[in-house]
Amino acid sequence: MAQKKLLRFEAIRSFPNVLQYPEGIAGKWKEHFSNKNPITLELACGKGEYAVGLAKLYPQRNFIGVDLKGNRIYVGAKKCLEEKISNAAFLRTQIDKIGNYFEKNEVSEIWLTFPDPQLRKSKAKKRLTHPKFLRLYQQVLSENGLIHLKTDSPDLFEFTLMVIEMYKLQLHESIDNVYVQPKIKEELKIKTYYESLDIAQSNRIHYICFSLPPTPLPDLDEILQQRIKEDEATIS
Repeated sequence: MAQKKLLRFEAIRSFPNVLQYPEGIAGKWKEHFSNKNPITLELACGKGEYAVGLAKLYPQRNFIGVDLKGNRIYVGAKKCLEEKISNAAFLRTQIDKIGNYFEKNEVSEIWLTFPDPQLRKSKAKKRLTHPKFLRLYQQVLSENGLIHLKTDSPDLFEFTLMVIEMYKLQLHESIDNVYVQPKIKEELKIKTYYESLDIAQSNRIHYICFSLPPTPLPDLDEILQQRIKEDEATIS
């Protein structure tokens, strides 16, 4: 397995659709894609199933999968090269560094697909819908840019709804059980490797679409942390 990872790390060094910690790329993604089409990020993309799937659905838009683990990025990047999918790329970096790679208004949408729910209250600030990360997204998102969360974790689903309510964010759509809907949007039919595992054993998939205000989020983080502690105490 270690040898396989090493081979993949070596391979992506030559992949034209993989950028590893690039310098000076902010504001220049239109040059990489050779067009000015809107950009969507898939954060913590893993093998990039959503970045690839969305790129196929929307050829007039650009998609970038962001992840730190190059051996996972390899899978999606290789698929794009084999299938000649030119409107998808992959950025290897930490998510909390995205402000270094995109300018304000350079990103139209963000997808969070089955991120680690970080269930322990001490890890709450690592949840990708925590205000700590939402403030980072504000640095790159265009005004009214959408954030999509797809998860099998009921805890992350409820946490995100709580954040949206507390911080007065704009909720566009909330679906507690995607696959029982009479009509499912094509983009929600895309399945990732982690979705097939159903790690949370919830037997349902949750979806939320929301957007951030143009003004800074209020400083309610301590109150949020207290709410998390109270909710945990109630459950236990």
